[in-house]
Amino acid sequence: MLDPIGSDARRPVLVAFLIFMGLCSLWLFTLASGEQDTPERLYIADRSLSPVFNGLAMAGDQISVVTLLAVPGTIALFGYDGFTFALDSLIMLGVLLLLGQKIRNSGGYTLGDIFSLRAKGSAPRIAATVATLAITIPVLMIQLRAAGDSTALLIGISTDGAQVLCTVLMGFLVACFAAVAGFRGNSFMQVAKLLISLATLAVVTLLALRKFEWHPGAVLTAAEEKSMAPDHYLSPGGWPYTETLGSLNTFGDHIVVILGTAVMPHLILRVGASRTGREAQRSMSIATLVMGVSVFLLIAVGFAAAAVVGGTKIGAVDAGGQASPILLASDVLRDGSTGRVALITVMACVVFLAVLTTVSSVTFAAAVSIAHDIFARGKRRRSDTQEVRVQRVSLVVLCAVGVSLAAAVHRYPTEFLIVFSLSVAASCIFPVLIYSFFWQRFNRRGLLWSVYGGLLLCAILTVFSPIVSGTDFAAWPEASFNWYPYQTPGLVSVPAAFILGWVGSITAPEEPEIDFRNMQYRILVGNPVEPQATDPRR
Repeated sequence: MLDPIGSDARRPVLVAFLIFMGLCSLWLFTLASGEQDTPERLYIADRSLSPVFNGLAMAGDQISVVTLLAVPGTIALFGYDGFTFALDSLIMLGVLLLLGQKIRNSGGYTLGDIFSLRAKGSAPRIAATVATLAITIPVLMIQLRAAGDSTALLIGISTDGAQVLCTVLMGFLVACFAAVAGFRGNSFMQVAKLLISLATLAVVTLLALRKFEWHPGAVLTAAEEKSMAPDHYLSPGGWPYTETLGSLNTFGDHIVVILGTAVMPHLILRVGASRTGREAQRSMSIATLVMGVSVFLLIAVGFAAAAVVGGTKIGAVDAGGQASPILLASDVLRDGSTGRVALITVMACVVFLAVLTTVSSVTFAAAVSIAHDIFARGKRRRSDTQEVRVQRVSLVVLCAVGVSLAAAVHRYPTEFLIVFSLSVAASCIFPVLIYSFFWQRFNRRGLLWSVYGGLLLCAILTVFSPIVSGTDFAAWPEASFNWYPYQTPGLVSVPAAFILGWVGSITAPEEPEIDFRNMQYRILVGNPVEPQATDPRR
């Protein structure tokens, strides 16, 4: 059960995998050597990427290692409920489409730039950096742990020690990549990851469909029969949190995933890197189309894994189902065949690319926030070289922190990290963007209350939720301090952040610091209001 690849295929798979990692290293260092060490060039490639290329990279940003492994795994284990969560990625891009042109037209590319649209001083930028770090560090831990587990499965040693060692080694490797890659190099890697992932998922799906004589209905029937709950696999209610916590909890999960994913800092950085607001809109339209294809293939792989491998075997290897794509790749072709070795190798390379690009993107955005919003905005004037150096050092430090924490919590379920990260994004960023773009009265106090109040609520409610203690799927199931009845704090923290932003704004003694009409003109047109010329005859 714990060795799906087999000893006969492991050596060629590992050799090919290591060669691929070496080629990725050479390519990335080559891309990095051509980038100038100036902030604008490094952070957003001087806004020189075409809308098609940026749209493909934006779609690649959505295919993280968790998405690549967890979406098919959730569908393979829980059927219908996993299918509905897979659709959240498309709805999320619809939310981003509503805000993307305004984000680009604002002229900024970090959260600090956008938060400063309605309030002057360092406080909004510090709040933006705090929210960015609160989102980034849990994401790093999740991605690196998934990478370590997948690598341990690849080498056939699934012990805790081997998984921790693989997590640390992968984290060190990715940290080296992230430290040298700029925005342009990361974008090329995202596009390459996207194309290879789509091709691999399509091949695996077709091979699985061939085993059932090209009949999709037979695949669904087999998936239902071989699942862990055949009577409920294709109907709502299979998701364990729904069964335990109720449908309101599931509604909150969907809301947090949609709103939180749409306003992730690395996505805002990519939108801000577009040439114009119109091209940002075009890039997001292309990303939505490509993500539709990606989601379809991920759903197909999930049902195919349940039909070919079986839910019981998938659950025995990995209780969260994240091993399902690799298990499916190892089962669709006969043992000993060259095609099987090649397919497993390609799937392992896709997982590696997903880890590399995702960790690089999220840490890059967080490091840009530290360098651009905190370091470069201090009282002392900073040179471009100093700012870039701080950004590089911040990348390494963030990766080191992520690796250390991922290794420390390796024995515990990490669902609470996913919930916390997305809840912080939905509670601390989404309300501020809505108020900044659409409400005239919004000001500094409202912004700070919304950000810090939402962050505090997310932390408190997550700690006292059933995903941390008191349930079978909790991080500490033997403890019991889960007085908050829902898995996600977003049911309370998102509306509370909106309320805090409103109350803080209307109770502030000062008027808004920035003319809302000028700011609104800028986010609609893309250019600031030009001062009217004085008539000399008057």
